Amino acid sequence: MPMTTTLPLSRLWFTWGERPAEMIFQPLGLRITPVLYSTRLRKTSVIEPRSDLVRLGPHRLDGGYTGLETEFAGTPLGFHAGTVDPFSVQGGWKAGQPAEWAARFWVVLAVSAEGAEARFDAASGAVIIRQGHRRAVIVSRDPAIVVTGHEDLAALRNDLEENGYFNLESRATTAPLLALRFNLDMMREGAWAAALADSEALAIQRARAALDAPMPEPGHLHSGDAAGALDAIRDITGWNTVWDEENARPYTKVTRIWNLGRFAVWYNDQCYAALLAGVIDPDLARQNMAVAHGGATPQGNIACIVTSHDAWVDRSQPPLGSLVAWLLYQRSGERSVLTAQYEALLRNHRWWRRERDPDHTGLISCGSSDVGEALYQGTHFGARNETGMDNSATHDEAVWQGDRRSLSTWDLGLNCVVALDAEMLSLIAAGLGDTATATGMRELAEAHRRLIREKLWDPARQIFANRQRGGDFVRALSPTSFYPMLCGAADVAQQAALIRHMEDPKTFAAPWPLPNATRYDPAYQDNVYWRGRIWPNVNYLVWLGLHRVGEARRAAQLAADSYALFRKNWDEARIAGENYNPETGEVLDQGDADGFYIWAGLLPLMAVEEICGFSPWTGWSLQNGPDCRLGPLESPLGPVVVERREGTLTLRDRADAARLISDIPGRISHIRFGEGSFSCEIPACAAASLSLPQISARDVLAIELDGQPLPHGGADGPLILRLAAEQPARLAIWFRNVRHGA
Repeated sequence: MPMTTTLPLSRLWFTWGERPAEMIFQPLGLRITPVLYSTRLRKTSVIEPRSDLVRLGPHRLDGGYTGLETEFAGTPLGFHAGTVDPFSVQGGWKAGQPAEWAARFWVVLAVSAEGAEARFDAASGAVIIRQGHRRAVIVSRDPAIVVTGHEDLAALRNDLEENGYFNLESRATTAPLLALRFNLDMMREGAWAAALADSEALAIQRARAALDAPMPEPGHLHSGDAAGALDAIRDITGWNTVWDEENARPYTKVTRIWNLGRFAVWYNDQCYAALLAGVIDPDLARQNMAVAHGGATPQGNIACIVTSHDAWVDRSQPPLGSLVAWLLYQRSGERSVLTAQYEALLRNHRWWRRERDPDHTGLISCGSSDVGEALYQGTHFGARNETGMDNSATHDEAVWQGDRRSLSTWDLGLNCVVALDAEMLSLIAAGLGDTATATGMRELAEAHRRLIREKLWDPARQIFANRQRGGDFVRALSPTSFYPMLCGAADVAQQAALIRHMEDPKTFAAPWPLPNATRYDPAYQDNVYWRGRIWPNVNYLVWLGLHRVGEARRAAQLAADSYALFRKNWDEARIAGENYNPETGEVLDQGDADGFYIWAGLLPLMAVEEICGFSPWTGWSLQNGPDCRLGPLESPLGPVVVERREGTLTLRDRADAARLISDIPGRISHIRFGEGSFSCEIPACAAASLSLPQISARDVLAIELDGQPLPHGGADGPLILRLAAEQPARLAIWFRNVRHGA
């Protein structure tokens, strides 16, 4: 097993495997796995969400804390672990009231490392593993009642289940896996620690020091208004980030609960994982984007899914990668986010226009190409996978046309995303200096928007809809009817009509927003997957579209309602739903809904971005409002904290220095901190103030508000501006002798 790694030091110890209570030191394949044994049941548990009751708690992305609760054979237990430093980790458990005689309920720590023997040293009470020049040591606060040896985890479980806890024949001091056995009568609470060093004595010393270190803390990222939203993003992303053994890489999977093979990557889901990771951890975001575009095919498209079992190379998913790449670039300011993905994104866009426009109309139909040997290749089901909305009623009237390798309909949602893709690629190309591509993509986007506006608008129903190519509109509707706002295709009158439908209880105004079928459609009553249920990714895209067209109030309401829906399931049960019931808000009322899905994080993301967010059309924005504290979260200044208190908003950098202070009500947008400059757009306001505490007033060269000079004095002290504007206005400041940026 190699002892080097490209992982950041903060994630050498992490919950990399399928068992969430298991801590793994990835460079050595070192595993510390809690195993539970109930004598009453004669069964073991390795605490797996698919088979055990598990409530996943906080999970820091730096490996600094993980916590969960479980119940086995009626006995509740809590487990926690966290790093003391990159090479040391501390963990422990605490049991509630046992449901059987506590002496007969055992907690076992299984210790193993790939390709190495574990040795128990009775004098130090330590399990020691040597790999090359490195020593790993695991110690416990209380001595184990017995130490047993086994070939692997399965053998340990079999020993307990076949022979019980009285059997001593498996006692050992060396084995591929050593098991430290404790019972709840003697150790209702337990603690352990592990450390690595390049000498045995030093490793033992460091492990003992880690055992005595303060207990790791989860840390809280978000209090006050929309409290817990940023914490939820962190925890969902943290628990779903695992190690892909087959491809030797970390990635954030769609869910750690499904059994999808040795690895599984859905293109859109992986892009959303990157978007969510980027809020806190830009390195993980870049990794997830690399994994997403690792599905690029020789034909040009990004494969719909790639798993250890199959690769759906004949089809793709809506091309949202460019939107995510641009949002990550806006947040981080790093061109590498764009350059790393640019070629794959361009090839993918050109593939859509080449392969999915059978009548050369400029509008897209979903299909399945004659390549590969994937499940459902060349079928109606395979084709509609390209929308990501597999069983949506909007596909019911579509016909598979084998000679054209496509469905008979123009899919509205897919066309809107392809148009948006062209727009985002024009921004990316311009940012990278590829002016010819930028111009071409900008023109494609505008042409595509015009076709959507003219061909996919149903004047009779006053709504956008799927349509048979050159024929009638499809009866069924979904919230993709609102996507023309996202891509900029809807005109003012069409926008007004869409808002009416959004707020009409006969169509989309369900108790919880936004159902993926209208309430009068029979599919709404099906309550199965895309037939009526609420999907976080759809709410997110509609929210983004509302902001694009200036419907800030309705966007804020959708964000608030979406976060309330999320909290209904999260606060007590820690359920992060793949989809939700629009009437009750429940997740697990439907057996096909996953309870810890990555894109559930998009619901709290909207709440976070209503405070501090990024948009292709308004850039970085900060919203003043009710008291809250948010962060640290990533920004062009690096990690920042946003605090709102009694009407004053303060932005602080990683050194806890205030970079912006303002009592302007509403949203400040287009925020740019440059070297020698600052600019933003302020909302209409009366007498309000904005301060840049790191800038001395005497260093200011010029200030303009909507192009008009503002007087400024040269007094000592930080720059403080008194501002008033009858309408939104652009503020620009230039100064000298200061580097004012990340």
